[in-house]
Amino acid sequence: MKLSEVLIKPILSEKINKQTEKMNRYAFVVSRKANKLEIKKAVEEFYGVQVQNVNTTVIPGKAKSRNTKAGVVSGRKPAKKKAFVTVAQGETIDIYGTV
Repeated sequence: MKLSEVLIKPILSEKINKQTEKMNRYAFVVSRKANKLEIKKAVEEFYGVQVQNVNTTVIPGKAKSRNTKAGVVSGRKPAKKKAFVTVAQGETIDIYGTV
């Protein structure tokens, strides 16, 4: 798998910001096919930091339905994979720099 296909987007939330401040941990939505070694290589290459640890979790897809004028529309939200990346002490990832 190409490294450019591994990382999809960073996760920005209050919970992740607290983890970033306390534990140097960042979260990303990654490809479902990516493994921990590919995620580590991609983060190190794109952000120029030393990665110490990578934890992953797969969020299963959910069934969703909503009421519309035409009746009830039901479908599924897709499954996704999250990666929690811990970087070395003293290093940071500037996620907001490109915004």
